[in-house]
Amino acid sequence: MILLVSELREILEKVARGDYSVKEAEMQLRLFNIVEVARLAKLDVSREKRKGIPEVVFARNKSISDLKEIIDAGLQAKPVLLLSQLSSEQIKAIRKHVGKKYDINVYGEGSMMVLREQGYAPKSTGGKVGIVAAGTSDRRVAEAAKVMALQMGCEVLVAYDVGVAGVHRLFPELTEMIEQGIDVLIVAAGMEGALPSLVTGLVDIPVIGLPISTGYGLGGEGLGALISMLQSCSLGLAVVNIDNGIGAGAIAALIANRIAQK
Repeated sequence: MILLVSELREILEKVARGDYSVKEAEMQLRLFNIVEVARLAKLDVSREKRKGIPEVVFARNKSISDLKEIIDAGLQAKPVLLLSQLSSEQIKAIRKHVGKKYDINVYGEGSMMVLREQGYAPKSTGGKVGIVAAGTSDRRVAEAAKVMALQMGCEVLVAYDVGVAGVHRLFPELTEMIEQGIDVLIVAAGMEGALPSLVTGLVDIPVIGLPISTGYGLGGEGLGALISMLQSCSLGLAVVNIDNGIGAGAIAALIANRIAQK
């Protein structure tokens, strides 16, 4: 915990004077709860308590030695650590470094990794998130959204390869999700990105469009899908950035968890 003695004393003195309530002091302490890994990184290990979203380590362009230090510090502070955008080389090195002490799960071809202590599981919140992906190629990013929502305590229902090229595949899956009482829906699509607009016109719950860098030619890196979703005439659709499965999962879980509190 990176908290100067003088700052800690100031918080305690404010509590003693009555300037801070216990709840306000607790919030101030959480704000300081940062784990510093030498000069490499500052892990916000209290983010999940503060705002309900866990810390995620972005692994791309980080050296293996740096990742090892970050992982050691993160797992010392918490029983679970999320990493994103890993290479196959990084995954192999992390498996060797961590050994059998922690459970290691990799999703979406390295788009997400979850390291957790044996027996650890997120506390269920009662929130329900649905995730629909247009094509099998979109699954790698949709899986990142799934991992985030699960880590935030939500139940997650998924349906993959149900895009507009064979739209008849969508309706049974969507019907089941609605019957199961999902609170919010993430719709991932590459190519022309038409699926979120279609789904939004059918359901009465918030929809989060997740454009994927799947496609070819002009706009084939996700730009076409992003623009289509931003230009949608279906009200009730919000859009995250290209391949931002983590962001989509976090927003969806916040919505679902808020609804579950009522």
